[in-house]
Amino acid sequence: MTDRIPLHDATTRVSLYARREPIHVRAVKGRFQRLRRALDWLLLALYAGLPWLTWDGRQAVWFDIPARQFHVFATTFYPQDATLLAWLLILGAFGLFLVTVVAGRVWCGYACPQSVWTWLFIWVEQRLEGSRHRRIRQSAGPLDAAARGRKLAKHAIWLLIALATGVTFVGYFTPIRTLITDLAGADVGGWALFWTGFFTLFTYLNAGWLREQVCLYMCPYARFQSVMFDKDTLIVSYDAARGEPRTVGRRRALAADATPGDCIDCQRCVQVCPTGIDIRDGLQYACLGCAACIDACDEVMDRTGRPRGLIRYTTEHALGGRPTRWLRPRLIGYLAALLAMVALLAWQLTARVPLDADLERDRHQLYDVTAGGGIRNAYTLRVRNMDTQAHRYRLALRGIDGLHLSDTRHLTLAPGASRSLALSIVAPTASLGAPSQAFSLAIIAVDAPHISLTKEARFLGPARR
Repeated sequence: MTDRIPLHDATTRVSLYARREPIHVRAVKGRFQRLRRALDWLLLALYAGLPWLTWDGRQAVWFDIPARQFHVFATTFYPQDATLLAWLLILGAFGLFLVTVVAGRVWCGYACPQSVWTWLFIWVEQRLEGSRHRRIRQSAGPLDAAARGRKLAKHAIWLLIALATGVTFVGYFTPIRTLITDLAGADVGGWALFWTGFFTLFTYLNAGWLREQVCLYMCPYARFQSVMFDKDTLIVSYDAARGEPRTVGRRRALAADATPGDCIDCQRCVQVCPTGIDIRDGLQYACLGCAACIDACDEVMDRTGRPRGLIRYTTEHALGGRPTRWLRPRLIGYLAALLAMVALLAWQLTARVPLDADLERDRHQLYDVTAGGGIRNAYTLRVRNMDTQAHRYRLALRGIDGLHLSDTRHLTLAPGASRSLALSIVAPTASLGAPSQAFSLAIIAVDAPHISLTKEARFLGPARR
């Protein structure tokens, strides 16, 4: 048999990247949006206002990296306090986990910087380019002169907001009053100019162009949030038992024996969603929990004379007719861990001593003998005043009888200042019972005795025969 089966090329090309469809968010009013807007304006005011506050003659919140000083109101932190930063990060993570277990992604919907700035940019867009339908028509057809002017004004305002964001961010690391003066006089440093430009562009692209793409593809929280959800987590949900079957508009195009649902399929919940999802399809990782769909649906229910809550904050158990358990093992575990870490952080803050020291023995010479027959060891002491006030410190030796300093016994340091000094420590030969003995050096603030620090070291002498 010589006939061959004909071959056909069945190769198909599948793109790994979908073309982004622009989302034109519809404006919506309601109780949850009033709450979200109030929180957004509060967070924006805190972000923009904190660098302008002064405290004791300096910027109240100022991360002075060149001086390695981090000023937060009355307290100044140093690199030696890095463990406190680690505690804060861990505390923030467990706080986010606890909030997620209780109420889903409310952080994303109400307080995440990406959402706050995106909503601000959308607000500007709606004020300049009009309603959702108008923006869709403008994007579908050629722009006239008026539309071009509005679009140009929108981008100009976006860039101004982004510039203010970048300048404010850099203002946390460079005194903002000096930064504004330098920018106005074109005398700003290279690094300040670079970071201002970087965060200006970063804000403009993220909030103006990428928007939901950051939440869908760049934010890791959207990917692992489902691990922390359970059937008692408060989420935005559509009540399918009440809403189905849907009707189109106000018409009842159903069979005679069918009971129509409350959903009129108006698509309002989809139009107001910042990520463009349909909440009626069930819980999705793209849902930010912003409750815009709840406010939109409640408005429609009010107009059609139906009770609110077709879309609402609820739990999977509540939708299934079962009671919601608010106290459950996972929530109690996160809460216990969070409270324990808060207590430990508070203890560490109260036990923090605004003083740092390092005592290092001279490695070039073990010891030498003084004219009076004593044994002398040489050390280098480095002391840093981590307080906001100047202090005079007293040095005291303990651990070996007769141990004393042959020269310096006091030193004075300004706030944030450090000093290195050579110490000669002498001990009577009779007091040394071994070639190496432990002793301690106490550094005590004369005007504030509660500020003290003790460093341990070894004193070397001749071997006993």
